Amino acid sequence: MSALEDALDRFSREHRFDRQGPLGVALVVTQHARRRGLPLDPDSLVTQGGGQVLGLGKNAVQNVLRRHGIDRVLAAEGGRTSRGSLQKMRTYVGFLNELAEHGDLDLDAIESYWIEGVRQFFAGRPFTLRMDPASSLRFVVGDILQQAIDRQKKGGAGTMFAGAVLQHLVGAKLELVLGNGKVKHSRFTRQIEHYSFSTADTPRGRTGDFLIEDVAIHVTTAPGEAVIERCRENLSEGLNPILITTKTQVAAATGLAEGRGIDARLDIFEIEQFVALNLHELADFETASRQLAVGSLIECYNAIIDAVETDPSLRIEFQQGRKTRKHTAG
Repeated sequence: MSALEDALDRFSREHRFDRQGPLGVALVVTQHARRRGLPLDPDSLVTQGGGQVLGLGKNAVQNVLRRHGIDRVLAAEGGRTSRGSLQKMRTYVGFLNELAEHGDLDLDAIESYWIEGVRQFFAGRPFTLRMDPASSLRFVVGDILQQAIDRQKKGGAGTMFAGAVLQHLVGAKLELVLGNGKVKHSRFTRQIEHYSFSTADTPRGRTGDFLIEDVAIHVTTAPGEAVIERCRENLSEGLNPILITTKTQVAAATGLAEGRGIDARLDIFEIEQFVALNLHELADFETASRQLAVGSLIECYNAIIDAVETDPSLRIEFQQGRKTRKHTAG
């Protein structure tokens, strides 16, 4: 690996430039560097209104991609509407200026690096759900989670596929049950908020992964003392906590809750049961409607992945019968 590629790798990891928006920023700003030379003034790359990166948009990004034989759309707006794009631009300009100052600059190689990042982004393989009408819905949910666990084992330390899938399956189930993110039959209208799996709840002051009226929902594949303590804090705050985990961890979570003396006040559910029961209800307990209910769950799940995650391989490809449906947001 060259020194330049090593520097790009460090920069990308540190500043998370492996996502749609930042990749678009990197490609467009690299073109500005070609035309204007370096060093660049980041203030000159801000639109007159001050709210967007100059020249950043779908067409500009796609023009660069097409030069490298890529026709797929990286992002509908090319990252233009992202509130973080301006800061990403300034960070990247600073990086390019520093490279130029040290003479380690090859814009062709830098562009090629980001193009490879785009190819890797598109190459993420989704999980696959093959709907067998004879399978129980608990098995269907469990199969998705098992795929995530298996991929996590292969990925080694730092890969957290199972936790992300668990969290967003619960989020999708809540969206479907409560109706497009709105609580039904309530004195309040409350939007369900979704966060990326890497966003910890405690540092952000959140009461749990989801908050619906006075219910705080915690989702984890490995319940430990920390999440049980958070549930205890919920109770002291007048909230009703729910803990959702895998079936192999229910007993461990229950034991920890007993140790804190809150087992009688904390509902603990396994994910398969938590999701499957509502799928039966959404299907009106009709066998013929089960595939439709599962399809709706996967479609909602994929929309959440597209909105809050950076790894497209977290998506689920839903296969039923001889046909394959790739659910997309919108």
